Parts: sequence; C-alpha cells; structure tokens
Amino acid sequence: MIDVRRDFPQLRRRIKGKPLVYLDSAATSLKPRQVIKKEQEYYTRYCANVFRGIYRTSEEATEEFENARTKVAAFIGAKESSEVIFTRNTSESINLVASSMKKTDEVVVTIMEHHSNFVPWQQLAKLKVWKLGEDGRLDIGELETLITRKTRLLAITAVSNVLGTISPIRHICRIVKKINPNCLVLVDAAQAAPHMKINVQDWGVDFVAFSSHKMLGPTGVGVLWGRRELLEQLPPYQYGGEMIKEVHVDRTIFADLPHKFEAGTPHIAGVIGLGAAVDYLQFLGMGAVRKHEIEITDYALNALKSVKGVTMYGPPHSKDRGGVIAFTLKGIHAHDIAQLLDEDNVCIRAGHHCAMPLHEYLKIPATARASFYVYTTRQDIDALVIGLEKIKKIFQ
Repeated sequence: MIDVRRDFPQLRRRIKGKPLVYLDSAATSLKPRQVIKKEQEYYTRYCANVFRGIYRTSEEATEEFENARTKVAAFIGAKESSEVIFTRNTSESINLVASSMKKTDEVVVTIMEHHSNFVPWQQLAKLKVWKLGEDGRLDIGELETLITRKTRLLAITAVSNVLGTISPIRHICRIVKKINPNCLVLVDAAQAAPHMKINVQDWGVDFVAFSSHKMLGPTGVGVLWGRRELLEQLPPYQYGGEMIKEVHVDRTIFADLPHKFEAGTPHIAGVIGLGAAVDYLQFLGMGAVRKHEIEITDYALNALKSVKGVTMYGPPHSKDRGGVIAFTLKGIHAHDIAQLLDEDNVCIRAGHHCAMPLHEYLKIPATARASFYVYTTRQDIDALVIGLEKIKKIFQ
C-alpha cells in the first residue's frame, strides 16, 4: 500500500521534540486532510440546512449529504441507499434497534461485546451470553444450544475491540437462521467496517451498525443498515422535524425511509466528511487496507513476544484477528504502562475498553491495548517495545 502518513496532519505533530506514535485507532482513527478539507468545504461554501430549502445552497448541501449515503451503501454492499440510516454513533444505531425489544424477548450476546452491544439488550430483554472457546474464539457448538425457537435476536461483534477476534459472521448467521428463521442478527461492525471489506448481503444478517470516527471520518456520525422490510416495521426512534410527512392535530404521518429515523437537523458536515472517508478508503482499496493490517499485526505480535512478562490475549495468528492487541505486563498495572508510554508520546489505551464483562470472564482487572490502522508503521511498534522495556526497568 502507498505511504499514507503524509495525508494525516496530526502525525507531523511533535511534543517535546518527539514524534507522535498513535496506537489507539480502535478508540478513534486519525483524520486525513482529504476528510478535513471536505468538512471545511461544507462550512465555507454551502453551509445550509438539508432537505428544507429550495435555494441553490441548500440544494447543494442536500446533494452532498445524500451522495454520502449512496457512497456508504455501496461501501457495505447494501441494496439501496434508503436502507442506510445516519445516527450519532454505533451506540445510537444499536439502541435504535433495541428500542423495539420487549422485556419478554430473548436475546443472545457474546461475552466479548462492547458495552454498546451488551447493556441495551441487558436492560430491554432476557439475556443469554455466548462464552468463548480457545484463544478468544467463539465456540460455534455452544451457539447451537443457545439459539432456540424463542430467540428474538443475536447481537454479535464482527471484530472484538479487545481480543481482535474476527467472528465468522456469514457462517454464524446461517446456523442461526437454520435453527430459527425468525431470529434477527445484529452485527456491531465498528471494528470491521474500517479495516476489511464487508458485504451486508453476503453476511445474510438483518442489521449492521458502525461509526464514522473509527474509519477516518468525523466524530458524531454513526450508521445503521437494516433490511428494508424490517426498517419499515420498526417504529420511529425519535420524534421531531424532518422525520414527518404530515402533522395534524389528531395524527402524524411519518416520512419514508430513511428519514423516518433521522429526526432533527443531522450532523451535515460530519456525514459529508464520512463520504470523503469512504472515498479515501475506496481509493486505497479495502484489500490493501486489510493486507497492511495483517502485516503490521503480525510484526507487533512477534515484537511483543520478545518482551519478557508480556501476556497477549486473543487469537495467536494475525489472519484471525483485527489490528488490535490487548496485553498485560507482569507486575505492572495497565494504567501505569499507558501513563509512562505517554512520556515518550506513545499513545495506547488502558482499562477494560468498554468490555468489562469480558475482562471479568478473563479474570483480569484491566489490559493495555495497542491498535493499528493504515498509517501504523513498524517504527511505531518498535517505539512501543522500547517503551515497555524502559518501563520494566523502572519497576525493577
């Protein structure tokens, strides 16, 4: 893949003379200048509300906004752009679907879910938890005992934000639908959509949620894809402007898809910026993005093995995981690791990464997490390893 680092202004920043080593892309990605420029373009050239104006500037903003929806639909293999709903983030996308659940509904989730794909179901339905097998992989055999004719929905991450585990979504969906054709499957693709080619039709699932800010786009924008027939059945999630067709004193007629779920003024610049992020990723090619991720993750796995006292979690091979490695360093708390690395401008995550049930299951209070993206280099990994060795000496 071509060298993309020149496209990311933040990578030119130096603190106390030291370069930025950004290894927290699972939390949020850096933004290329192409995305920043596109978002600025909205504010400086055609800043107006969308859908409501019949003047040229508003129509231009609306066209750019809807072009972004078309790009996202093509990016994930959706049949039509009206199946793409813009939200604030992955969490809101999942909550939109969860709002239609009943306390009597049975929902299956995996133990490795982000809180955003765990807590909503915990509050609104009967919860059954799918545990892990060896090396952080899901035990497919257990799924066949968890899914019953009563199961309303399976909520599953495509890629774990802690273990990096890649779930075989297509295979899992086939098993679920064979046992219970009426069971819905919702996929949290927040860690998948930015890093690998996904196709919602090929997966055979019912809903897919992901965020702009993890795939080079602006914060404050999420995506929910759903099969049209299911979205038509779901009630509106919020009420207000733009999600209505007619309002009378005694009744309201809601707008058609996708606007039925997009109440109020959206994050217009953010959505347009997401469209630019999709363009950027399409230019790179998702095959090349994934290839780079496998190579850099493989390099990191081998490099971290050389650090005595490091324990890594998740599948051992890079082809079976996303670009994220959670680890512990014997005798040193994850927060101390992150704080000391920051002195050399090495940015990693520390804590439970919004996956506390998984950490409880693994019987560890916290992990340090390094995560990678298109701009990550071997030199970044080397800086991490040097930093860990320095920390070990401090605690000796």
